[in-house]
Amino acid sequence: MRSIAALVFPGFETLDLFGPIEMFGLLPEQFSISIVAEHEGEVASTHGPRARVDVSFAADEPFDMLLVPGGPGTRTQVDNPAMMDWLRAKSAQAEIVMSVCTGSALLARAGLLDGRRATSNKMSFAWVKEQGPAVDWVARARWVEDGKLFTSSGVSAGMDMGLAVIQRLHDEATAQKVARIAEYTWHEDAADDPFAHHYGLA
Repeated sequence: MRSIAALVFPGFETLDLFGPIEMFGLLPEQFSISIVAEHEGEVASTHGPRARVDVSFAADEPFDMLLVPGGPGTRTQVDNPAMMDWLRAKSAQAEIVMSVCTGSALLARAGLLDGRRATSNKMSFAWVKEQGPAVDWVARARWVEDGKLFTSSGVSAGMDMGLAVIQRLHDEATAQKVARIAEYTWHEDAADDPFAHHYGLA
């Protein structure tokens, strides 16, 4: 059983968070998932619905895996010292660190992607790159795996990345089974994000 910290902050993108949660949640004997935020209570997504916090930063609970969503809220969270400190501390302890969409901007600003390959939402790619000039940003990728760090492109790409993480930790058959149960067509080519073409990045 691996524990997953699913991070939330005001203005997080709903599918960034709940898409991967759906994939991992279909293996309840393998993964336990907690919603984590800076403060206790509820946190509003960019679309309005709120996520109820299971664990706050103050609890200082260790986790095996981190899931960092993106969303408009990342624009302010990159300047939040508490967020940066938590990401650095928990990433050092974690077996796997994942980001979806502009969540990679938070990892980059915390210095966790320096010298590594990473990707992000193609619509916001220029801004994300500014948060980590020492990162090897991969414009065309659907998701990028570099050691224990997984970063994915925008929104729905987080589900593709989540399945890739399941494949790494278990096997391809398990990942394919999860995709089938979710009735999701897995985009299995990590190197090709069709939206890179749409935004002139490939």
